[in-house]
Amino acid sequence: MRIFIALLMVMLSVGAAGAQQIINDPDIDTHVARPAFPQDHGPVVAVDSGHNNYHTIDNRYEPFAALLRSDGFRVVDFKSPFAADALSKTSVLVISNALPGALVNHWTLPPSSAFSRAEIAAVKAWVARGGSMLLIADHQPFAGSARDLALAFGFQFEDGVVARDPMDGRPDIFSNADGTLQSDTVTRGRPADEPVTAVRSFTGSAFKAPPGARPLMVFPPGFEIHQCGLPCPAGVPERDASGYLEGAVMSFGKGRIAVFGEAAMFSAQVMTTTKPPYHFGFGAKGAEQNRQFILNVMRWLAGVLPQ
Repeated sequence: MRIFIALLMVMLSVGAAGAQQIINDPDIDTHVARPAFPQDHGPVVAVDSGHNNYHTIDNRYEPFAALLRSDGFRVVDFKSPFAADALSKTSVLVISNALPGALVNHWTLPPSSAFSRAEIAAVKAWVARGGSMLLIADHQPFAGSARDLALAFGFQFEDGVVARDPMDGRPDIFSNADGTLQSDTVTRGRPADEPVTAVRSFTGSAFKAPPGARPLMVFPPGFEIHQCGLPCPAGVPERDASGYLEGAVMSFGKGRIAVFGEAAMFSAQVMTTTKPPYHFGFGAKGAEQNRQFILNVMRWLAGVLPQ
C-alpha cells in the first residue's frame, strides 16, 4: 500500500499531467464466459456523471462498463439530477466518487454534500420501491461528499485515508482465510466456478454500517484512519480502523444497496511512467478475483443472486 500511496502522491502533485500518466489498462480481459444475461438484454445500469464524478464510464470506469456489458448489462451514462422520473428508467444506479462543484479543484476545502436534499430523498424513495444502488466513496474528500447520501441509509463514512500502521508495503487483500472477506451470497456467486475467496483494494475510506447490513470487507487490526486526503502529511491525527468496513450490502425496502470505500478495485488501470508499469484494479497482482467479485456484486444488485 505504501507504494500505491506514493504513486498517488506523485500523480496529484503534478496535476493534469499526472492524470495522463494513468490510463485504462489496454490489455485487460473483460470477457465473461457465462454471462448472466443475453447480450444487451440485461438490466439498465446507470453510472452517475452528473455530480463531478471522478469515475465515469467515459474515463476511469470504462473497463468496469466493458465488463458489465460482457455480462449482458446495458450500461448507460447518467448525467441527470436524481429525480423520480429519471431514476425510473434504470435498474441499478452506480455512484462513484462524486464531488460538489466547490471541491472539484480544491480537495482541501471542508467537505460538503455532492447531492441536494431533494436528490437524496429521491434516491432513498426509489431504492425503497425496488431500485438498486452501488455507492462508492473513496478517500477524502469523496467520503465526506457522499456522507449525507450514505447516512440516509444508515451508513456512516469517515472522511480520511485508511492505511496500514506501519505502512509495510503489503497489498490490501481481504480474504476468507483470515475473515476479512466475509462469506455471503455475494462472495459465493452462482453455483460452479464463481466463489470469490480474496479481493484486493487500493487505498480508500472506512465506514460503519447499520444493523441490517451484511459486512463483506472488514478492516483487521493494523489499519488506521488518517484524518487527511492525499497526499497525507506526517503527524495528522489517526485512529484504529479495525472493525470498520470497506464493503457491505443491505436490503432496503424492496430494493438493494451495496456500499464500498474504494473505487479503483472496480476498474483496471495502469501507471505508465513507472518501470515496470504499475497495475491497479482488477488487472493487478493479487486482484485476480476482483473481476468475479464485481460481477457478483452487480448480479446481486440486479436480483440474479438471492438476498
